[in-house]
Amino acid sequence: MKLSALLLFVFAFISCKNEPSKSTVEATNSPTLELKYAKGFKFKNYDTYKVLEIHNPWPKADKSYTYGISDKNAIIDWKDDGFDGIITDTVKKIVVTSTTHIPALELLGVEHTLVGFPGTDYISSEKTRKRIDAGEVRELGKNEGINTEVLLELNPDLVVGFGVDGVNKTFETIKKAGIPVVYNGDWVESSALAKAEWIKFFGILFNKEREADSIFNQIEEDYLSAKSIAKQALKQPTILSGAMHKEVWYLPNGSSPEAQFLKDANVDYLWSDTSGNGSLALSFEAVLDKAKDADIWLSPSYYTSFDQLENASKLYTNFSAFKNKSVYTFSSTTGDTGGVLYYELGTARPDLVLKDIIKVCHPEILPDYTPYFFKPLN
Repeated sequence: MKLSALLLFVFAFISCKNEPSKSTVEATNSPTLELKYAKGFKFKNYDTYKVLEIHNPWPKADKSYTYGISDKNAIIDWKDDGFDGIITDTVKKIVVTSTTHIPALELLGVEHTLVGFPGTDYISSEKTRKRIDAGEVRELGKNEGINTEVLLELNPDLVVGFGVDGVNKTFETIKKAGIPVVYNGDWVESSALAKAEWIKFFGILFNKEREADSIFNQIEEDYLSAKSIAKQALKQPTILSGAMHKEVWYLPNGSSPEAQFLKDANVDYLWSDTSGNGSLALSFEAVLDKAKDADIWLSPSYYTSFDQLENASKLYTNFSAFKNKSVYTFSSTTGDTGGVLYYELGTARPDLVLKDIIKVCHPEILPDYTPYFFKPLN
């Protein structure tokens, strides 16, 4: 979540304000754990232990990480196998470090194992907020400087961390105390479905591979169904996104996961022909020249009202989408303590995101659907 907060000026999506229906993510037995989209991790299951490999926990990572997982009763000599961490029992207590990890715990029914989190105010889920309010989830400070004293007191079975460059002294301290730190790289994946497939990462950690596989299969099916429905649209509205930060307008390049959402929603994203790593950084003049008459403006950074936009820069009032009140944001959909729900649930539920965008851009196709995240600006 905190990494996402640093990218507020980059367009992103994910979708609907009521809790997702239990029926849409119900787990059933599945014979194997297959990775269809995710590239950042691999899984091998042996007779008495499992091996989890993390290949790209942050952009341009020059090291892979390997973790051994076994039951405490299994007799295995791990000493000389070069593992970066060993988990030798069923996980009963866990610390995670990104709000994107919370939905996976809840979907798998293991949210009760969460004992600590850095920045609990960012968590929006009503279920987990109740546990926080009851003192069952401890505040651990900031992700960049976790309160190791409190964490070691909690003595979790493992910590699920994320990093932007592999430099985190706090994680090194935790590992030296004998607590495994397992890196999660869902945010590095190149597609929305690949990011969502990281629920299988948590399935591996909790011995719930079949449940995770089944849950993801349902999310994938719902996403592809929504994509198919979007093809029924007779018109492709033109789309502007992002906003300015220090006189530079940031918006997604055409090969990004965010732009893929727009393509699958059957809209005309005005920068769909671009590509590259990261977001596009353009001048206001370049954006105005291309998008002055865009039909819809999606995700204008953290702004939640037209007054905020105009007060930030009167230049925004030049766009037809501003004049026609056709601007939509996910930033105003928050939890009780102000956490933006999109940054928490979006990664896990791209099916809802896509439906949100379709509803905004083609309301006639989903007449009975209520957006989960996106709302018109106040």
